[in-house]
Amino acid sequence: MKRLSVKLRGVRAVISTGLILLGILSTGCSENDKHQVVRDLVERIAPQFSEKIVFETIESPDGKDIFELESENVGKLLIRGNNPLAMAVGLNHYLKYYCNTSVSWYADQPVELPETMPGISGKIRKEARVKDRFFLNYCTYGYTLPWWDWHDWERLIDWMALNGINMPLANTAQESIWHKVWSDIGLSDEEIRSYFSGPAMLPWHRMSNVDAIHGPLPQSYMDHQFVLQKQILERERSLGMKPVLSAFNGHVPKALQRLYPELELTRLGNPHLENPYACYMLDPMDSLFPVIQKAFMEEQELQFGTDHIYGIDPLNEMHPPSWEPHYLASLSERIYESIDAADPEAHWLQMGWLFYFMREQWTDERIEAYLTAVPQGRMTMLDYFCENTEVWKITESFYGQPYIWCYLGDFGGNTMLAGNLEKAGERLEDAFRNGGDNLTGIGSTLEGFDVNPQVYEYIFEQAWTPEGEDSNMADLGQWFECWADRRSGGEDPQVRKAWQVLLEEIYTSVPTLIQVPVTNLRPVMPGDNSYWVGWEPIEYSNKRLYEALELMLQAENRDCDAYRYDVVNLGSQMLVNHFPVLLDRFTEAYEQKDLTAMKATGEQMKALFADVDQLLSSHQSFLLGHWLSDARSFGKDEQEADFYEYNARVILTTVAGMEHILNDYGNRCWGGLMQDFYGKRWALFIDEVINAVEKGEAFNQRGFVDKSVAFELAWGNQTNRYPSEPVGNSLEISTRLIEKYRNQMLAE
Repeated sequence: MKRLSVKLRGVRAVISTGLILLGILSTGCSENDKHQVVRDLVERIAPQFSEKIVFETIESPDGKDIFELESENVGKLLIRGNNPLAMAVGLNHYLKYYCNTSVSWYADQPVELPETMPGISGKIRKEARVKDRFFLNYCTYGYTLPWWDWHDWERLIDWMALNGINMPLANTAQESIWHKVWSDIGLSDEEIRSYFSGPAMLPWHRMSNVDAIHGPLPQSYMDHQFVLQKQILERERSLGMKPVLSAFNGHVPKALQRLYPELELTRLGNPHLENPYACYMLDPMDSLFPVIQKAFMEEQELQFGTDHIYGIDPLNEMHPPSWEPHYLASLSERIYESIDAADPEAHWLQMGWLFYFMREQWTDERIEAYLTAVPQGRMTMLDYFCENTEVWKITESFYGQPYIWCYLGDFGGNTMLAGNLEKAGERLEDAFRNGGDNLTGIGSTLEGFDVNPQVYEYIFEQAWTPEGEDSNMADLGQWFECWADRRSGGEDPQVRKAWQVLLEEIYTSVPTLIQVPVTNLRPVMPGDNSYWVGWEPIEYSNKRLYEALELMLQAENRDCDAYRYDVVNLGSQMLVNHFPVLLDRFTEAYEQKDLTAMKATGEQMKALFADVDQLLSSHQSFLLGHWLSDARSFGKDEQEADFYEYNARVILTTVAGMEHILNDYGNRCWGGLMQDFYGKRWALFIDEVINAVEKGEAFNQRGFVDKSVAFELAWGNQTNRYPSEPVGNSLEISTRLIEKYRNQMLAE
């Protein structure tokens, strides 16, 4: 079937302080307004269908979100829903299961549609199983979102609406509010902007982990984000979402002591960091705490409005001044009282990550004291990493406070095939059955957008009832068949077989904190794992991944962008999975002092980086140049553009200043990065080892690490250019590499 493609192109808007800001849609909009919001969404992603879709509002008898689909007359689609968001979910159901269309969260991935609208037999009706559907993570604002403009955000918000998300984290531009608050208190512009971190590190500043790192924050960035946040909030609210804004958690500039010399601040910075980056906290018991809270919340509401949901995380990965349960109860009680005084409708939303990550310190007694000090129903916990550990099961369902079951799935935006949907689905169903009445929602807390989009779409579909004539959500195998059809634009037996292999044999493990291919790790000799702490090898057979890719390359329809994305994604993973085999051969040759074998294997290792880099460079979604050019576009001049590029480079590699604890945490398999950073780093290692053998010396691992660090830090300061548009034909490159590595893969 011939497919039509819609690809939105955006140009960075010129932003000035004189720009007229967008207003916030009132809650009392008419039925026509509600329908127009969804019509506008259709115009953005499926304009050729816009005249053939009719929207109607229906009442929900029990208050749950609900949608219905039905063909009306010939070539018309009727979508009913109790609100715009439910209608958007209904639209997405039609696109997925009748048009075989996948809408990506990336604006540069086209929406590919059939030429004619398929009809529906009978009526489809589904209702939401939970009222809250949460999305995003503070970290996503560093690993994915720091360089996004409205062009990107508009598609993401559309994707969130299509997937039923009604509680998005909305962290953009809070520094503008804080700048006003701190200025009114009496701090200088230099003191404030030097307290803020650089753009890519803002999530960890917001979570009270670091101050000042890679700063100061330029005024131009704050101005841009301020306008962007207005656009984001207006669109999210128009679709029926309730964005989660921030509130004061106690994190203050140390310079505040200049104005209040008697003020006692607690240093809560990461113990691995140098003093310049340490955070300082004001005790919620201090009389100044509610004053700052009120000033921030009032200014934020003035500029951005409010939906009365506030993300507050006072102790994320930190040790409080006291672990006494009474103190912890007083701390949460005082924070709640401060937001309640500023907004009597305030609802506190907090990450449950700390109860998982620091479980040894957060005993049952301490957790209960902390949570129950807040009135029941006024604090919601995000059970952050449920595919690994469900905190609700070890805290008596958060001692009665509402909570949201969340799938994390990705750390640092790492590009690795990972996830166990069967286990995640079983856990989620168990939570629906046994999680208690205080389970109010499901969500995803991914740290960065990655290469496993099907995982998140599957999770959010589980928020809707599977019963009815169209029950393809109920069976995971059937769901994956439908997913395969969407990726290839129609039913293709080879693509279906490929995705079946992926489901049964590749997507079988829970993502780990150190989700890194060996290619992307700082080189060490196998056996010396001092620099790979926490790293685990893949649990599946790379031969089976190779076979899945072979099946996929036999597809009849090879025109879909989603299909080409999958081919590049699988092929690059297959290649980096093969690298440890070569490294073992190189190590064995080193131990035998076989220079000939070392040099031959070393060349194979270097060639692999060139091959995977060429493959990744053939698709828009895997380009380092795209990331860097987006970052540079924020600069008002060349010097500022260089500053943004530095931030964009180090967040992926060294996180300079934190390289001894976060080196390669944000690693990516991207074209440009594979050959010019990871490839050169491994080439340096290979040459150093060969040189040692030629001199009759033992390889000096410690000395090499020093050279590696010097290379990494130097790379972060470069401004060399990389292609920001695809180079080469993905399918031709993939076919060539399949043939080149056939014998090696089949032998694994």
